Order: sequence, then C-alpha cells, then structure tokens
Amino acid sequence: MEVYLAPVVAAAAAVLAAAAATTTLDRALASRLGALPSNGSGGTLRRVAGRLGAARLVRRLPGRAATVQRIAHARVAVTEDEVAGAKVLSASLLALAALSAPWPAALLAPVLAGCGFLLPDVLLVRLARRRTERADREMPLLLDLLAAASSAGLSGQLALRRATESTEGPLSEELSDVIRSVDLGARWRDELRSASDRLPLPDLRRAVATMARAESLGSSLSDALSELATEVRDARRSAATERARKAPVKMLFPLVFLVLPAFLLLTVVPVLISALQSIR
Repeated sequence: MEVYLAPVVAAAAAVLAAAAATTTLDRALASRLGALPSNGSGGTLRRVAGRLGAARLVRRLPGRAATVQRIAHARVAVTEDEVAGAKVLSASLLALAALSAPWPAALLAPVLAGCGFLLPDVLLVRLARRRTERADREMPLLLDLLAAASSAGLSGQLALRRATESTEGPLSEELSDVIRSVDLGARWRDELRSASDRLPLPDLRRAVATMARAESLGSSLSDALSELATEVRDARRSAATERARKAPVKMLFPLVFLVLPAFLLLTVVPVLISALQSIR
C-alpha cells in the first residue's frame, strides 16, 4: 500500500499545481477571505510557469492560438506563457509520478503525461462555460433594463450604458468593455457584435440584432426590446417547467437501483433473517 501512496500523492500535487496556475479566485470569495499576499507559493508557481512557457522550445508547441482564445473566453488573469508552462509542468509531474510507481503502473506514464498536458485547457474551457452560464442568467434583467431605458426616451447607446451601469457580472463586464471602446471612438454596433461573439449567447445576439435593426430602420426600439424581453422570459419559464417535469424521470434510476435496495436491506432483510431463525 505504501508503494502506491507516493505516486498518488505526487499526481494529486501535480493536478493541484496545474489548477493553481490556470485559475483565479472568485471575486466574492476573495472579498470574504481578504487580500492575499502576492509573493506566496502561487505567485512563485506562476512565475516558474511563465518562464517555462516563454522558452523557445515550449513556444513551438501547437495550440497557442487556441489557448489565447480560451483565455479570452474564460477572462482569467493568466498569460499564454503561463498556461503553456502549466501544461509542461503538469505533464512532467504526472509522468514522473507514474515512472516512480512499480513497473505495471509505469506503463501509464504517456497517458498521464497527455492528461496533464490537456488539464489546463480543460480548466479554461470549464471556466469559460461557467462564465457563459452566469452571463446567460443575467440576460433577462439586462433586456428589461434596456426596454425600460428605451421607453424613457433614451437612444440605444444610452440605454445600453444605463443598463450596464445597473448590472454586474460577466455580461456587465463585456458590455462595459464595449462602452469603453465606444468612448474611444469605435462603432458601438461593431463592438456589440464582437461582444456577442465572445459570449455565445443566442439572446444577446437577438438583442444586438434588434437594436441594430431599430437604429437602421428608425423603428421603435422600446417596443422591440419589450417584446424581446417578454419572449426571453417566457422561453426560460417554459424551459424551467420542462426541466421540472423531467426531474422525476431522472430521479427514477437512483431511486430504484440505489435507494430502494438499501431500504430493503435495512428493513426487509432483518425481518426475514429473524423469521428464519425463529423457524429453526
């Protein structure tokens, strides 16, 4: 048992090291824990990963452009070199952990090295998916605020500015970047399309198309946004109702194969055993 314990601990340490190098603390959690020192082991690990990723041989590894896109979608405070260095570190540590194990387990070194190399990419994809889900939950509120602001007589650009100032989260961050770019001279419709590309949300694309169409045709923006907000809330209410109806079917498998056998073992089996013993 002790022979296998060291490789398992080393593999776990490698996984945690890669996770620390490619993720950041949640803002709410960081505000509750307070300010953390930047010169700790996490900062040292990031510096080591950054220097390793800046090496000429590591820079030649494929997938650098995809890594840049994943970082942009996840919006984490890491660089491309740090992610590349984290890939090499996690792959090396997992391979060394497998090689230090007994001979049959050492054959898994290439597989573990490949898993360690892909681990930072998997973490970035998961962070981007979570961020997209959080932004999707903010869409109904944003549409309601846009409809209210446009009904008050504001133009599409001013309505977007007021709605962004009243919200917070990933969607508000993306729209704040749009507003800053517009203040610097960019076209707000082009920046909105870029934001909808970074956040692949169908409702956001519909809102951008609605605002662009209302501006180009001169139609009523408030009516179009109010109708869109109503449609989005109705669609989400229907989706929630459908998920609630599917819940009993999904609960049937664990109930029949996990809960019911345990219930029978705890209730029926002792009664049968006692009955058989009394008969004997």
